[in-house]
This record gives sequence, structure tokens and C-alpha cells, in this order.
Amino acid sequence: MAELQAGRVGRPHGLDGSFYVTAPRPRLLELGTSVQLDGQSHAIVRRAGTERRPIVRLEDVADRTAVEQLRGRALTVASADAPQLPAGEWWEHELRDCAVLDGERPVGTVTALLELPSCEVLQVARPDGRELLVPLVKDAVREVDVQASRIDVDLDFLGEE
Repeated sequence: MAELQAGRVGRPHGLDGSFYVTAPRPRLLELGTSVQLDGQSHAIVRRAGTERRPIVRLEDVADRTAVEQLRGRALTVASADAPQLPAGEWWEHELRDCAVLDGERPVGTVTALLELPSCEVLQVARPDGRELLVPLVKDAVREVDVQASRIDVDLDFLGEE
């Protein structure tokens, strides 16, 4: 089962075991969500801060000293526990390894989904070793078929040959 990266344990906030989350995925950090930390499951019992700088507290992480020992460690969520996304949105593990085509012409394979400030971007490895970045916008992506593991893009729009 795929694990989704929810963020990393950042610096402590206060004395009660709360901490900032670095590289956060806010949809995965809702109150009550069960996150994995060092192979153990912990429910989020406090959620404050902003989407860009969330502050959370996990059950069984009781104080500032405990947070300091966990600093930098990954917080993950099992894909089965992730919230359902609206139509037209996908989790990275659903797109990774999808074949990318322009109509019937092979373009490459998705290696990652990057979250940039303006939009999400597919990182595509081309057969010749070059990398192609495809913004997840209507003009660039004609269709995403997760079931068929296929993404149809418009290379003309992307300025590619």
C-alpha cells in the first residue's frame, strides 16, 4: 500500500508537544487523521496555524523534548486513509509510472508530481534521457486515465516536438 508524504516534524511550538510541520500537505494533516511516524500510528489531536505553516500535536507525543527527538522525521499517511480528492485531482502515487502520450505518440513516463507555487507539474522521463515538465492545466493535459495508467498531453502547447 502506498504511503503519502504529509510533511516532516519541524521545530516545537510551545511546551505541550505541538510542532510546526515542514513541507506540509495540508489535506493530509486534518484533526483526527492517523499519521505514521517511525512506524507507529498517531492521531492528530491538535491542528492550528495556517495551510502553509501548520502546527499539529500527535497523541503520545507529550512535550517539547519528545518533539526535538523527532525533528526532521517524515509524517506519512496510508493511501487508504487519505481523503477522497475532487474530480480532476490525483495523489502522486496514482500518477507515478503512468505512460505519457501525445495522442498515440509515446512521450515518456511520470516519475513525480511536483507542487510548484503556481500549479502542480508532472515530471516526465523521456526515452532519450531528457526530462519534461508538464503543468497540470487543461491546455497541457488532454486526459488522465488512472485506471489505464495513461496521460494524454499536448506537446504543441508545451512547445515540444
